[in-house]
Amino acid sequence: MAWILLFAAGFFEILWALGLKLSEGFTKPVAAIGTIAAMGLSMAFMAYSLKTIPMGTAYAVWTGIGAVGTAILGMLLFGEPRAALRLLCIGLIIAGIAGLKLTSS
Repeated sequence: MAWILLFAAGFFEILWALGLKLSEGFTKPVAAIGTIAAMGLSMAFMAYSLKTIPMGTAYAVWTGIGAVGTAILGMLLFGEPRAALRLLCIGLIIAGIAGLKLTSS
């Protein structure tokens, strides 16, 4: 269950990063409220996952999910670069997340 909560925390981290962009410096009220809600949910799910998963592992996975998801959404929604090296680096982050999951209890 802790891993499901951690992945949920990562998902909400992606949402709040996207919300930061869409809120335009918290000047768009709906996007700002959604961003704050996603931040709270991300932190809550992360906190619950830390009851079972080691802190270093949980934090690395949480930030990795956020980084990968945000980078992919940036490419899909905002036309950010899709260079081969960038995609390779994203793949390395995914490999790191998988490795941490496989080596943790």
